Amino acid sequence: MELSEAFAQVLKKHRKEAGISQEKLAEICELERTYISFLERGLRKPSLNMTFRFAEAFGVKASDLVIEVEELISTSKS
Repeated sequence: MELSEAFAQVLKKHRKEAGISQEKLAEICELERTYISFLERGLRKPSLNMTFRFAEAFGVKASDLVIEVEELISTSKS
């Protein structure tokens, strides 16, 4: 699994757990909804700054998001 695909899964999981739409997440993070859509489809990779914005929106540490991404990538290689 590639980085963009793993981040896509983690982002979508957290957004759904938070019960917010792509539109609402975009509003919270001051982004365009299409950017969220691209991220969730693995078509874009987020910057470090964006990772911190998403973590803040979800009420988690950025490092927790990164760990989840690393675990998905590692699991897919096994």
